[in-house]
Amino acid sequence: MAEETLLNILLENPNGFVSGEEMSRRLSISRTAVWKQINKLRTLGYEFEAVPNKGYRILMKPDTLDKLTLTNALNTVVMGSNLEIIKSTVSTQEEARQRAELGAPEGSVIIAEEQTSGKGRLGRKWFSPYGKGIWMSLILRPQQSLEYTSQLTLLTGVAVCRAIRKTTGLQAGIKWPNDILLDHRKICGILLESTIEDKVVRYCIAGIGISVNVDLEEYPEELRDIATSLKIVSGSSVDRTVLIAAVLDEFETMYQLYNQEGFLPIASLWEALSVTINQEVVCHTPEGLKEGIAVGLDPSGALLVDMGMGDIVPVISGDVKLK
Repeated sequence: MAEETLLNILLENPNGFVSGEEMSRRLSISRTAVWKQINKLRTLGYEFEAVPNKGYRILMKPDTLDKLTLTNALNTVVMGSNLEIIKSTVSTQEEARQRAELGAPEGSVIIAEEQTSGKGRLGRKWFSPYGKGIWMSLILRPQQSLEYTSQLTLLTGVAVCRAIRKTTGLQAGIKWPNDILLDHRKICGILLESTIEDKVVRYCIAGIGISVNVDLEEYPEELRDIATSLKIVSGSSVDRTVLIAAVLDEFETMYQLYNQEGFLPIASLWEALSVTINQEVVCHTPEGLKEGIAVGLDPSGALLVDMGMGDIVPVISGDVKLK
């Protein structure tokens, strides 16, 4: 494509100007055609400085994900071994489900630059603007019964939280069961969905949505007090490729540990990263409202809440708020 050649010419001179005349000569096109291609690149997110008698130079390149670059950044064996990046989709969860039904192997990852209707827990939508976050779903084929799949939600939270801490230095924490917080605001949500047949788990899909480089003004008004991004907290953009590679690496490590030693070591890691343990919580559950102090996890991954007078109850599902 001609615009790719023009782009390569500009990228050869990242700090200098390239004249329209030179690009016209090298591409054998008119100066008007050069101008049109520059404008087309602008629509793709590139920013240019144009100076008379000097030409053009690139000021900013869009942060787009590239399969080859990401594959080269991976240190995993299974997670990400089958990798797909798509520009836009309704939901990566649905994309992954379709591929799982067609037999996609464990470790297959679907990543989208944008979700038009990203899925969150309890039927909520997840804000997933183009090129600003990590919106991905990971196909798993665990050899276990359905009752234990909720543990994989907590495992995913540990992997994501560790990856964020390792790559950014930010002290992210986990709110039960699946929210990653910074400065008491949400930067990541995790959704685990399972498909069963004859009481056997056929596959699980771990959906991960991380708000990486979203600016505050880009959030809808109703989310600005409860959501944040790595860029907002750190003050600088974060390389999404590096973070995706770190998440998949941590996930593979945690998943191997889980398969070899069970849930106990994962639970210990989760509790060490938790912002919920030892805090007063209000739990809206299918069985009603439960209030008390979160004291740990039970062997299934349920949150244990001390409601007073020695009454410790497990919260298996629901919405948990910190007081």
